[in-house]
Amino acid sequence: MFSLNSSHYQQIFKINTIGKSLCKITDQVENVVANSGINTGLCTLFLRHTSASLLIQENADPDVLKDLANFLAKLVPESATYIHDAEGPDDMPAHIRTALTHTSEQIPIARGRLLLGTWQGIYLWEHRQRGQTRELVVHISGN
Repeated sequence: MFSLNSSHYQQIFKINTIGKSLCKITDQVENVVANSGINTGLCTLFLRHTSASLLIQENADPDVLKDLANFLAKLVPESATYIHDAEGPDDMPAHIRTALTHTSEQIPIARGRLLLGTWQGIYLWEHRQRGQTRELVVHISGN
């Protein structure tokens, strides 16, 4: 972690996933915001990978996350034939799923806290079958 100047703060942290799943990272991001000292501003999240993504979604009912995962699995099946399969049958589907979702998000900050909605949480969406170590850049700007 390091401070770029009085109005910017950046931290990179690692997230170990358990394989294809949605991993809630809201608390980790909120901790970075709290440590930044920024009261009003913008939090930018950037995931440094092409086979995982970021998602802001329902944080109260886990069935929403299950339905999203089931929908994307049907939309981009691992059983289809792909040219790129260097790392196995989940390789290209993971890249397509990432292309359909996001590797970055921006969330406003007020009073030193993320301005997420009541039922919103931040998730890292692992698209590979096996667990991975993912790097998330959290960049905060403001005052």
